[in-house]
Amino acid sequence: MRYTPDQIPTLATRLIESMGRNRTYALLGELGAGKTTLVSEMCRQLGVTEPTSSPTFSIVNQYETPEGPVYHLDCYRLNSIHEALDAGLEELFAGHEDYPIFVEWPAVVEDLLPDDTVVLRLKHGADGTSREIIMPVGAF
Repeated sequence: MRYTPDQIPTLATRLIESMGRNRTYALLGELGAGKTTLVSEMCRQLGVTEPTSSPTFSIVNQYETPEGPVYHLDCYRLNSIHEALDAGLEELFAGHEDYPIFVEWPAVVEDLLPDDTVVLRLKHGADGTSREIIMPVGAF
């Protein structure tokens, strides 16, 4: 599905409504494909009021909402599954039914992801201004 930046709020709404609030979302895509932008909008719609940003150096950002925490992970700088385990990510994923988790660059933690993780593949559109997203069957 192709979308433009002004359509991100609608895309985020449709994802949350069709896939669910308390899910783990793994976002794949090259740099600049719109992963962090989409996560930021989804966080906003889930009730996050503070500014969001990619947790590139901290690995995990936790945001509070009236319904509980929202977690945003960026696993780009993790070199191994052992680093993910040392960072406590296994415990975070164990509670995945209680809160939303967004994971950018999930390859290193793939073995830790819940079986029902929603995988979203984002890429640059051929026209240079739009983006494309490939979602699981039944997303909407």
